[in-house]
Amino acid sequence: MKSRSRGYLMRAFMLTLVAFMALPVTGFAQGGSQRRERREQRRENRQERREERRGRNWDRYGQYGGSFQLRQTALNAGYNEGIKEGRKDANRGRSTNYRNSSAFRNATKDYSSRLGDKELYRRYYRDGYENGYNDGYNGY
Repeated sequence: MKSRSRGYLMRAFMLTLVAFMALPVTGFAQGGSQRRERREQRRENRQERREERRGRNWDRYGQYGGSFQLRQTALNAGYNEGIKEGRKDANRGRSTNYRNSSAFRNATKDYSSRLGDKELYRRYYRDGYENGYNDGYNGY
C-alpha cells in the first residue's frame, strides 16, 4: 500500500514539475509576440513621422472639396514646383518668401478644365507649393 501511494505521489509531483516548467515557456513565447508587435508599431510610427516631416502625408492638407484627381494633381504639381524653388532660394542664400513666386501666385501648372473648378485647384496647389517650398528650403 505504501508503494502505491508513493507511486501516486511521485506521479503527481512529476506532473506538477512539468506544469511549472511549461508555464515560463508559454509566457515567454507570448511576450515575444507582444514585443514584436510593439516594435513593429514603433517602426510604423517613426515612418509616419518621417513622412510628415517631408510633407508626404497628403492627409495633412485641407479638404476643400472637388474630385480626388483634382486634389492630387494640384497637390503634386504644387509640391514639385515648391521644392524646386525652395532649393533654389536656399542655394542662393535668399530668405524664405515663396509668396512672391509667380508659380505660387498663378497656381495653374498642370491644370486642365477636365479636373474641375480652377479656383479650387489653385487652393490645393498653393498648399502643396508651400509645403514643398519649405521642404526644399530646409534641405529635404
